[in-house]
Amino acid sequence: MSAPVAIVTDIEGTTSSIAFVKDVLFPFARKHLAEFVATHGEQSSVRQCLSDARTLAGEPALDDVSTVALLQRWLDEDRKATPLKTLQGLIWADGYARGELKGHVYADAARELRAWHGRGLRLYVYSSGSVAAQKLIFGYSVEGDLTPLFSGYFDTTTGPKVEAASYTKIAQALELPPGDILFLSDNVAELDAARKAGLRTACLDRGEVAVPAGHGHPTFHDFTTLDPFARAS
Repeated sequence: MSAPVAIVTDIEGTTSSIAFVKDVLFPFARKHLAEFVATHGEQSSVRQCLSDARTLAGEPALDDVSTVALLQRWLDEDRKATPLKTLQGLIWADGYARGELKGHVYADAARELRAWHGRGLRLYVYSSGSVAAQKLIFGYSVEGDLTPLFSGYFDTTTGPKVEAASYTKIAQALELPPGDILFLSDNVAELDAARKAGLRTACLDRGEVAVPAGHGHPTFHDFTTLDPFARAS
């Protein structure tokens, strides 16, 4: 089998520590949510997030204070709601710009992504975090600015990560046969969906979460041992 043309990678648990997202980014967004809405609430991007959250909740009459409480509840529930993810990205952008945040990326992931890019592989990201948030993690990462490595980004606006149709849309957007794309994730449900859509898959088991046995996807403990060219031979 020939080498893949493109690699689509997850972030949390794959290129980056789950702890960074759970213990740094999420608490930062929750801590600053009310203040950010109060000070930036007239910006069109913020107003759109608030409006979309009310629509999604089926409560269009909520005021800003009640909408913030709704969003905080969604944060606590880890809801994958697009308006919440978008607003989180805006809050994080402010934190990165002020130097309060640095994106965590594993050194092995940064090294291999650079190597794969240098060998001509097209690199993409697919994460439940917004595209803006994805660019921040890689743009302000502890391993330097990695955004020049990526040809594109996908988030929940493409569709849920556990549905095969989302990966079909990504293949169509990349204008590639699904079999030319390798998807990397630590989440077996996501890998199953990608495989159902015809993509190649590889599971990253960094020991951060319990990966169920017998899932059938090639498994690697870090990017150093994941050689897409060797896998294709």
